[in-house]
Amino acid sequence: MADVVNESIVVLNEVGGSVNPLLSRIVIAVLILLIGLIIGKLAGLLIRRALNEVRLDKHIKSAGVKLSLEKFLGNIASFIIYLIAIIMSLDQLGLTTAILVIIVSIIVIVIAVSFLLAVKDFFPNMFAGIRIRMRHLFTEGDNIQIREVKGRILSVGLLETKVKTAFNEEVIIPNSIFNKRQVIVKKKIVKKKK
Repeated sequence: MADVVNESIVVLNEVGGSVNPLLSRIVIAVLILLIGLIIGKLAGLLIRRALNEVRLDKHIKSAGVKLSLEKFLGNIASFIIYLIAIIMSLDQLGLTTAILVIIVSIIVIVIAVSFLLAVKDFFPNMFAGIRIRMRHLFTEGDNIQIREVKGRILSVGLLETKVKTAFNEEVIIPNSIFNKRQVIVKKKIVKKKK
């Protein structure tokens, strides 16, 4: 009986010895994360205020840019510090490599899907624009009607066509629409010079 009790005590000591370092690593990781979040927030605010003292946004607005660079740079600094704190926290837990591989994989997948979605509309519009130009279906100045849109063509681009309606509105129509719908074209009359 004494042997069983001694073995149980030894097992409990081993479990306690392995739980204690794990618990301390978790506590340190959480502290690193919290300190990183606080430092990131403070750094972002300090950078925003320093750039506000220089009046960076006013100088940029006078150049015609409507972006708040003060806020943008402050947020970028905060996010970089947050990222560093997260990586340090994961490193403390021994999960850095696995988590970074997952994060990089997710970023690559998001970029690939974004690229595919952007290209999905590009090629049909480009091929339709080439078709319109090669067959001379319509040109600038012609009047067209396609379903509910009726007006004069302002420009025919490779990807889109601009039409000015009777209500003085400019409507941008993707060129692929002209392959899918019936288009009524009234050619502009060109007066010959005598």
